[in-house]
Amino acid sequence: SLCLNSQPAQALWFDRKKYVTINFMVHKPKDVQVDIQPDKMILCCKNSTDDVFYNVLHFYDKVQIHDSRERVYDRTINVLLRKMKPDYAWPRLQKDEAKPSWISVDFDNWRDWEHEEDEGKEEYDRYLDMIQEMANSNKGATPDMDDLSDV
Repeated sequence: SLCLNSQPAQALWFDRKKYVTINFMVHKPKDVQVDIQPDKMILCCKNSTDDVFYNVLHFYDKVQIHDSRERVYDRTINVLLRKMKPDYAWPRLQKDEAKPSWISVDFDNWRDWEHEEDEGKEEYDRYLDMIQEMANSNKGATPDMDDLSDV
């Protein structure tokens, strides 16, 4: 199978009220297969030099699969997971307390949102900025703003 002789892709993640975002760092990903289940996800892909990446991640908490999605960019595979329980902070991404070496917190995007006042609008603006930035830095197309109506 494609996923033999593989290594895990490095992943950066951050937590928001309704969503958890994970960016898997893969250069020019191809043959990307992402399987998002309520309690785990599996990623398998190749990079520009045909190295194979394979990640299995058991989530800290359940996600809504129909509102979760992945997007493939030039240097990342971006996975947006909609939490089953909004307004509940995830202290970690994975179920196990032991953290795999390939998972890191994305400190640039991390916020302690639990202690913030009304931040819905600000969060939405920031999210649009982030999408725009990613699109610019990856020279990719900006996702449909319709997709963000539920953020």
